[in-house]
Amino acid sequence: MFARIREAWDRTRAARRTERKAGGEPRSHNLFEAAAAYVSACAEDDQDRIDEATGWVSPEALSFGVNELACRAVIALARERDESPRDVARSLLGLPAT
Repeated sequence: MFARIREAWDRTRAARRTERKAGGEPRSHNLFEAAAAYVSACAEDDQDRIDEATGWVSPEALSFGVNELACRAVIALARERDESPRDVARSLLGLPAT
C-alpha cells in the first residue's frame, strides 16, 4: 500500500516540476497551472481552453490539482463568509444545510 502511495506522490512531484527546455523553449506547465486553467475554462464553457489544459499534464495530475484547487477555494470562501467549509461546499452545490 505504501509503495502505491509513494508511486502516486512521485508522479505528482514530477508533474509539478517546471524546467526550461534546451534552446529557450517555454517551460512546461505544472499541475496547478493546468488545474487553474481547466477550472476557469470550465466555468466559462470554453472547450478550446479545456482541451488545451488537459494536454498539459497527466489526467491523474490534473485530477489532483483540481481537487487541491477545490479544497483551497472552499476554505477561502468559508473564511470569507465565516462559515464552516462543509456549509460552504453544500451551498455551492445547491444542497440543503445540515
